[in-house]
Amino acid sequence: MLNRHLNIFLTGCCFLILFACQPNVSSQSQTRFVSFIADPEQDEIQFYWKDEKDQPFRRLQNLKNHFEANGKKLRFAMNGGMYMENTTPLGLFIQHGETIRPLNTRKAASNFYMQPNGVFLLTSRGEAFIIETENFKADPAIKFATQSGPMLVINGQINSLFQENSKNLNVRNGVGILPDGKVLFAMSKEPVNFHEFALYFQEQGCKQALYLDGYVSRTFLPEKNWQQLDGDFGVIIGVSE
Repeated sequence: MLNRHLNIFLTGCCFLILFACQPNVSSQSQTRFVSFIADPEQDEIQFYWKDEKDQPFRRLQNLKNHFEANGKKLRFAMNGGMYMENTTPLGLFIQHGETIRPLNTRKAASNFYMQPNGVFLLTSRGEAFIIETENFKADPAIKFATQSGPMLVINGQINSLFQENSKNLNVRNGVGILPDGKVLFAMSKEPVNFHEFALYFQEQGCKQALYLDGYVSRTFLPEKNWQQLDGDFGVIIGVSE
């Protein structure tokens, strides 16, 4: 009987040790990434570029000031796609149903043109989608859209161009669509490669995820004590309270 109890005790100890040694993906993700989930059906997600004076917002601080001047509070903000030196969006930009910049289908160098690239869009029906550029079709229901690249996750699979051990490290930000249709915004707190960043979205269950930018990336998320208000951007994605 004593031996039986001892065996049970030792088995239990081994299980606890084994369990303790397993990596905690959720904990690691929280340490390495700052993230925000928005519901396109309920949250006021909007894309911004210029203010009422036709001046680019550029900095997250300027967008925050704009919200406060209009009696609103900025809950979340993040740079929302690649842009040229004068802050003009490099690819498609739709704001309140109006196409401000056309779809960019050029072939060139730089992250934006890594294939496939894609479009993150919101519809007037409260839906969010990430679509590969070659599959994008204009639709009057599209309320906001921003084009960037490369795609991080495609139909649940990490972009095959990414190398797991790549030394191309940068702070990066992106967006993914969760299985329930909600939108996952994320930025790495430390330099990561494309594969590591894509893996984060895949582990959260995103079937589609899009890279927004790197190195210059900034996020304002006071509810998680993350407040970066600088930067010099084109499109900015903001959510108000």
